Amino acid sequence: MTDAPLRLRTREVREADEDAHLAPLATRAAKALPRDVEEPEDPYRTAFERDRDRILHSKAFRRLKHKTQVFLNPEGDHFVTRLTHTLQVAQVGRSIAVALGLNEPLTEAICLGHDIGHAPFGHTGEDALTPYVEGEWQHAIHGVRVVEKLEPLNLTVEVRDGIRQSSWKNDPPPFTPEGRICRYADRIAYLAHDVQDAIRAGVLTPDAVPDRFVTVFGPPGRAWIASMVETVIASSMESGDVTMEPDRLQLMHELRNWMFEHVYLRPEARAHSQRAVRVIQDLVEWFAQRPEQIPEAYRLADSSAVQAAVDYVAGMSDKFAMRLHDERFRPAGLY
Repeated sequence: MTDAPLRLRTREVREADEDAHLAPLATRAAKALPRDVEEPEDPYRTAFERDRDRILHSKAFRRLKHKTQVFLNPEGDHFVTRLTHTLQVAQVGRSIAVALGLNEPLTEAICLGHDIGHAPFGHTGEDALTPYVEGEWQHAIHGVRVVEKLEPLNLTVEVRDGIRQSSWKNDPPPFTPEGRICRYADRIAYLAHDVQDAIRAGVLTPDAVPDRFVTVFGPPGRAWIASMVETVIASSMESGDVTMEPDRLQLMHELRNWMFEHVYLRPEARAHSQRAVRVIQDLVEWFAQRPEQIPEAYRLADSSAVQAAVDYVAGMSDKFAMRLHDERFRPAGLY
């Protein structure tokens, strides 16, 4: 008698597979920390698979397709957006997780959610929103506010921690090894694709990248990703935790600093950045004075008018923010 052509894999079967085959360090879905709101288990999906699916189907995730990665409202079809960046981070993260025997769905959920709270216009948007909050406005921290309050997804603690601590600014690092993978995957992905976008846009020439980076990581693009991923895997296997060999990690930090100087903060980008700041701050102040104009989903009971305005503007896509700004601030008859 031959085996049946299909094999039913229930949640219990998947959890048993995780327990049997994942590395000792891996996070097991069966031991996921309780959600804020208790709910029945899914018959087929593990807790982390459900989180991944909820993020993928969220409105905040869909809006990433019209949010800037590096270049404001680029003309070409092949420039990276915040959405395509996020998908690339998830791919890099999954590759590392599988190679190390860690939990792939948890890694993917965190990677897919790590930028879900990003403001319009990239990191310029963060700078523009900071004056309206105590301390510093951070997309990683706001991402948790999105999935907890603005578009409640009832995610596990492990995923929310991975999103909040995905930024290297935030200490301590994520408490799961899968969350720590996301930190590396994010940096690996954006360093590789941002330099390619800069070359595509004519901001950099192909030979502009210093030799010290090319010698170690190879030519920009696929070679960088492969080299950095392999380093993380090898270093992690040697140390017993998710990490990167110190000298190469330092070189990756130096590459990031070089990119900030020559691409992200280059003098030619200042006019675009200034415009983006003006758009965001004009809109925040306009809506803070007219809270009734803010959609109800952003007018939480415990939010001030300014907080509601910040939440609303932070969730906008670049195009939507620019259109609203034109409607409210462009002098009639200007064009």
